[in-house]
Amino acid sequence: MSQRLDLHVHSTCSDGALSVPDLLERALAADIQTIALTDHDTIKGVETAREWLSNNSEASLQLISGTELSCVWQGVTIHVVGLNFDVQNTLLDSYLQGLDHARSERAELIASRLEKQGFKGALAGAQAIAGEAQLGRPHFARWLVEAGHCDSMNAAFKRWLGRGKLGDVKVFWPSLEEAVGVVVNAGGVAVLAHPQHYGMTRAKLKRLVFAFAQAGGSALELPLGKDHADVALYVRRLLNECELSVSLGSDFHADSEWGPRLGVDVAVARNLNPVWAGW
Repeated sequence: MSQRLDLHVHSTCSDGALSVPDLLERALAADIQTIALTDHDTIKGVETAREWLSNNSEASLQLISGTELSCVWQGVTIHVVGLNFDVQNTLLDSYLQGLDHARSERAELIASRLEKQGFKGALAGAQAIAGEAQLGRPHFARWLVEAGHCDSMNAAFKRWLGRGKLGDVKVFWPSLEEAVGVVVNAGGVAVLAHPQHYGMTRAKLKRLVFAFAQAGGSALELPLGKDHADVALYVRRLLNECELSVSLGSDFHADSEWGPRLGVDVAVARNLNPVWAGW
């Protein structure tokens, strides 16, 4: 029987479509044995997940504490996934509170820029959609669609919110070194998330990985799918060259015809050092 896990998933605590209980039920249905809830810049869903599993003791599912931290390296927004850390760590709590404040400031700036383009009520509209979740660009994208300003989420990102567009606000994020440091301080493992998404040349990606490792990072997320096969081969080389572990995650947000499905077969990481070894 193959082993399936997913160490990078999102719930409605950030920008995912499924609630924590629904996500866990979906994971069980997908025969996943180990899952990490990695919502953006928050750990709010981890306790909810633990409670749900406690109330469903028959569920054969291992939960790993997780989060996905936004940070900046050489002017590029980078995401660091933290895994298996102490959720009670005071430094982590303070850090996440700072990120929450940064997200609020970022949202206000995005809304201000959108309103200057004639989209009145952007902040209130995005906040209403976000609810208790961390407010982010996907909520602004949904508001743009629901308000009739864009035909789809993809169109909203392509025109207003994607990389290099007016809604792509980076200046508030901490450094890569700070993000890695807070995860390590909390006893966790820092993982460089989805290296294929940063649009870097191989030379720059190598510099990023070296900087990440030097800061205390210890694992890279392996790119998945045929579209990222070339990057995956290069990441495998970097994993061996830098003596880093491999992490596997779908980065699942919602059901989509083109998006990733929940769960990854560990066989894709054969001959690599698994970050989950011993968990």
